[in-house]
This record gives sequence, C-alpha cells and structure tokens, in this order.
Amino acid sequence: MAVKISKVDVWAGPIVDEPGGLAAKLRAVAKAGAKLEFLVARRAPDKPGKGVVFIAPLKPGKQARAGAEVGLAKAKGMHSLRLSLPDKAGLGARITRALADANINLRGLSAAAIGKQCVVYFAFDTAAAANKAAKILKKTLAGR
Repeated sequence: MAVKISKVDVWAGPIVDEPGGLAAKLRAVAKAGAKLEFLVARRAPDKPGKGVVFIAPLKPGKQARAGAEVGLAKAKGMHSLRLSLPDKAGLGARITRALADANINLRGLSAAAIGKQCVVYFAFDTAAAANKAAKILKKTLAGR
C-alpha cells in the first residue's frame, strides 16, 4: 500500500457524560449511512457531566444533516489531514520530528496501527499549516 495523504473534515460536538451519551450521537449518523473511520470521545474534565466527540467522515447531505440534528458540526478552526500507509517501527517519531523541524505545530494527533497498516489523523490550527504539513509528509515519506 502506498502512502496516501488527504484532507478531511472532522466533525465535533458535545456529549452527555452518562451511559448512552455517545451512543445517541453515533446511532443518528449510523442511521444516515455514515461509515466512520475516525472516532475519539472523552470527558471534559473542566465541565462535569459533559464530554466531547470527534468523528470523520460525514458525507454532505443526509449524513451531515443527521450529525447537525444531534449537535455535531465541522470542527471550527481545525484543519485535518488523514495519512494512511504501511506501519513501520519509529514512524510516529519520524513524522512528528519532520513536522517539528519544519516549525509546524500540531493541534492534535490520533493514530492507530492494525496489522501492517497505519492511519494517522493530524489536526492543525490553520489551512496553511495543514497544506505545509502535507508537503513535508510527502517529502519525508517518499521512497520509504
């Protein structure tokens, strides 16, 4: 599998920190046909009883409307990239070092390796940073 870098819209919204709080959001987008590739949910330690969920992708139309109906929206000010490639020891260190050396600050990073494949989601504060990061990642990973 080749290295694949793509821009992605991450959707976010509040969840109630109780049994079923997350399930309600996911059920709504699932009923609309969403096939999620990315999901992060966590409590908001500074807001007792509240949490936040981040998901991707939601397609325009039915899926986006379903997300909006349950309080999800495209994450404002979050410019995201999805990187998929074969996993390799030290990959996380290599790509984060390349971004740091290019003076690119990460807003967030989530990654998982399953078998021999790896998927990384990056979040940046600006579109310019995401575009610069995509170029750096392509150069860094060329000819792995």
